Amino acid sequence: MDPEKLKALGRRALEIERDALTALLARVDDSFVRACQIMLGCKGRIVVTGMGKSGHIGGKLAATLASTGTPAFFVHPGEASHGDLGMITRQDVVLAISYSGETGELITLLPLFKRMRAPMIAMTGKPQSTLAQAADVHVDVSVALEACPLNLAPTASTTATLAMGDALAVSLLEARGFTPEDFALSHPGGSLGRRLLLKISDVMHRGERLPVVAPETPLTAALLEMTRKGLGMTAVLDNERKVIGLFTDGDLRRILDQGIDVRTASIADVMTAGGYSITSDKLAAEAVAMMEQHKITALLVKDADQHLVGIVHMHDLLRAGVV
Repeated sequence: MDPEKLKALGRRALEIERDALTALLARVDDSFVRACQIMLGCKGRIVVTGMGKSGHIGGKLAATLASTGTPAFFVHPGEASHGDLGMITRQDVVLAISYSGETGELITLLPLFKRMRAPMIAMTGKPQSTLAQAADVHVDVSVALEACPLNLAPTASTTATLAMGDALAVSLLEARGFTPEDFALSHPGGSLGRRLLLKISDVMHRGERLPVVAPETPLTAALLEMTRKGLGMTAVLDNERKVIGLFTDGDLRRILDQGIDVRTASIADVMTAGGYSITSDKLAAEAVAMMEQHKITALLVKDADQHLVGIVHMHDLLRAGVV
């Protein structure tokens, strides 16, 4: 097929789906609000169900709800009739998805949902359908046209259902006051979870692993301390273990360029006063941002009284998956 024809077909599909999404804006109405209120008042979980393509959308929606503060799971309607209905309780809310609103497997379950007195929200493209009429609230996801050239394969309709489901999930997220920290707690294995949960105290070096010297220490001895501890730097502390400076591999290269005699110099002669630091209660991601901003590979970790309590290195952050 001609490449330009293929491009035109692709653009047509996207335009149809775009128009379907635009039409949804008017459907965020009182029924949408009622659906949100029912789910917010749910004392159990949101039970999402649907067959075929609607089932695939339902599985994604259940996962989105669960990860954004609304406990939810997906039940296959075919399996529900063979025992999985026992997963649903009167404390739950059923979210049934069917574009036609006449899916046999769902219609079969309607008397059972009613008997359980579980509130039901229907998402269909047919407001007069059996499923829509049986529901406590109906959310309209109808589309004028499928993106499929035959106007048969669920395309624009599944996109509209997915988008409306996301709108519900995001509205619930906001209504619950869901925070980035809450999101991280349900995603501890992902990079976002690590960035939002891992603290400096979780990854920093501490105690005997810290390279530290006094200001009067000869530079040669300070270099040995740096080598032993393997962090490419050493902190310089006063008698109260307060940080007065630091010395890094980069500083060593600079003093060699300046012709300073490393055999006679003390660390106080060549150290960088102060140094960049962070507190142990900060997120590890904040350490990454500071290192990138200042183009450094390690940060001193101080307490409120400027005492050294640790050192965090970029290698530690890489190993922890924060970077």
